[in-house]
Amino acid sequence: QVELVESGGGSVQPGGSVTLSCASSGYIDRTYCMTYFRQAPGKDREGVAGVYIGHNSQYYGASARGRFTISQFRDNDKNMITLHMNSLQPEDSGLYYCAASTDKECKIWIQDKYDSWGQGTQVDVSS
Repeated sequence: QVELVESGGGSVQPGGSVTLSCASSGYIDRTYCMTYFRQAPGKDREGVAGVYIGHNSQYYGASARGRFTISQFRDNDKNMITLHMNSLQPEDSGLYYCAASTDKECKIWIQDKYDSWGQGTQVDVSS
C-alpha cells in the first residue's frame, strides 16, 4: 500500500503563488505515476499536472500549462512531487488531491488507474 502525505495550500490573492508537496512512501520502486487532481465545488475532478516516476517529462492540464510547474525527486524512502502554482486565479480554487499508481500501465489523466489518494489540500484564490 502506498501512503501519501500532502502539504501546502492555503489562501492567496489573485496573481499569487502556492506550492503543494506530496510524499509517497511504500512500494516506492513500484510507483509509476503521480499526479495532482483538482476538484472545485460542483465540478468534476480534473487533472492538473502529473509525472511518470523516473521519467524526465511533465504533463499539464490546459489550465495549468505555462503557470504551474511539477517536479519529482526521490528522498530516501519516499517519492515526492511538488507543484509550484503561479499567477493563480479564482478558478484555480479547489481541493487538490495527490494520487499515485502502482499500475505499470498507468496513464497520467486516467483516474481509475490510481490506487492511492491523498487526503486533499485546499487552495482558495480570492481577493
